[in-house]
Amino acid sequence: MKTICLLGATGSIGTSTLDIIERHPEKYQLHSVSGHKNWQKMHEIIQRFQPKVVVMSDEQSALTLKEAMNDSTVEVLTGEDALIQIAKDPIADTVVAAIVGSAGLQSSYAAVCAGKRVLLANKESLVISGQLFMSAVKKYGATLLPVDSEHNAIFQSLPFDYQQGKSGQGVKKILLTASGGPFLKFSQQQLENVTPEQAVAHPNWSMGQKISVDSASLMNKGLELIEACWLFDLKVEDVQVVVHPQSIIHSMVSYADGSVIAQMGNPDMRTPIAYGLSYPERIESGVEPLDFFQINQLTFDQADESRFECLALAKQAFAQGGIMPAILNAANEEAVDAFLNNNIAFLDIAKVVKQTMSNIKNDEVVSIDQLMQVDVLARTEAINIIKGM
Repeated sequence: MKTICLLGATGSIGTSTLDIIERHPEKYQLHSVSGHKNWQKMHEIIQRFQPKVVVMSDEQSALTLKEAMNDSTVEVLTGEDALIQIAKDPIADTVVAAIVGSAGLQSSYAAVCAGKRVLLANKESLVISGQLFMSAVKKYGATLLPVDSEHNAIFQSLPFDYQQGKSGQGVKKILLTASGGPFLKFSQQQLENVTPEQAVAHPNWSMGQKISVDSASLMNKGLELIEACWLFDLKVEDVQVVVHPQSIIHSMVSYADGSVIAQMGNPDMRTPIAYGLSYPERIESGVEPLDFFQINQLTFDQADESRFECLALAKQAFAQGGIMPAILNAANEEAVDAFLNNNIAFLDIAKVVKQTMSNIKNDEVVSIDQLMQVDVLARTEAINIIKGM
């Protein structure tokens, strides 16, 4: 019986994780959960799963939840310290890190430092603090399993020894697939006038607003490229982004002998989550197997970095190293928020990120606290740039 701490329980990854847990009550027990503002959904989770501890990052939502629960014995906490507390709690042996954005960094890092089995869906943890994070995984003996569909596909397609941290093994290149998002065929002129409603309407995946916009701008693929480099000890030139609109092949590994091994499946996050929860075994996830007779075609193309500059900016940030990926991430989060609120245009997202990266001097990474300060600094700079647009 694995005991689970689910960080980001009210989001799309959290919902899929709960579905897996509910399918296998003999294997998994939910001990603690976190959410942001959606206290109604959290109340439903409490009624279904009876976790011992709940953390709401929004204080008012925590108070409202307590009132709705009446005399429940479930402990309701709030704040970053409480998040770190449940991530480190020795009762939970497995932590599913699914908080969106930089808000998930400190709790994910705490889980790693506690030597937990960590299912990482929060790619920003590695984008912001890659070297520190991976060093902590080794130092504290944590087990890190990627939940992003692409990185999980790569992990599944690698030799077992490579999965255990031994690089080489005949691996030549990682082929990181991208759906291309809803604007794949849009011209530069068309991109100037797209709306938030269009950007969040992903053709294949059901995701939150922020990650949907990132997918539309290809920033998500840039963040995933950085994540892949840290997870699998690669250089940027070892990772090739392949646009695959059908989202059937989730990523591939190219080997020295000419073989290419791919992981395929219907676009459903329950597959990588179930794999992470049960690794090295496999369990039923509720996902329908592929019907190859219903697949009309599988197509592939190169990513156009001239139209989707965010991908190029992510590569640039990783190449510069230091605190630059943290600056990239913070600026992007603020720019996406501004776009969703109709304060800037879609193409302005890349402009905000590029200008923020240019305005802040790069520096070496020394600690998580330093990176959180960089996050605040970059957000402030990005907001000032947005105000000037």
